[in-house]
Amino acid sequence: MLEYLTSLNDHNLPYPDTIHPIAVHFVIAMVLFAFFCDVVGYFTGKTHLFEVSWWNMCVATISIFVAIILGQFEAGLATPYDLAKPVLNIHTLIGWSLSGIIAAITAWRYVIRSRNPQKLSIYYLGAGLLLILVVGVQVYLGDELVWVYGLHTVPVVEALKEGTLR
Repeated sequence: MLEYLTSLNDHNLPYPDTIHPIAVHFVIAMVLFAFFCDVVGYFTGKTHLFEVSWWNMCVATISIFVAIILGQFEAGLATPYDLAKPVLNIHTLIGWSLSGIIAAITAWRYVIRSRNPQKLSIYYLGAGLLLILVVGVQVYLGDELVWVYGLHTVPVVEALKEGTLR
């Protein structure tokens, strides 16, 4: 059993495939759904959706740190080549920034919820929209790392091991 934990497979990982995307997609879904609930609740007056949004943001705030830790671990094993490094660096920077942004927006939401759980500020919705845009950029960069640069894909890992890719 120990040999499975200490050796890397064809994806350059100690486990069958990447876990970071799974954790990240969970965070993305929570943030998007929270914003959707806020917008629908704001414009329809169905304020019970604000509670759904609140709990989604709480879970997203915790989950993003799990996603980042997994991402850092897998990025460390990726051995990115020169062309992929700038994209990976920006993706990493935005990921860490998003952890702070999501935590700050969740804290803001806590204050709003404490004062009046039936009301939501238009400024908060604006911040939510900006969050969605930053998440969209982050998703684009993550997709680029996999689909354009092929990090943790078998052909790229083999090319790196053979030295044909720098």
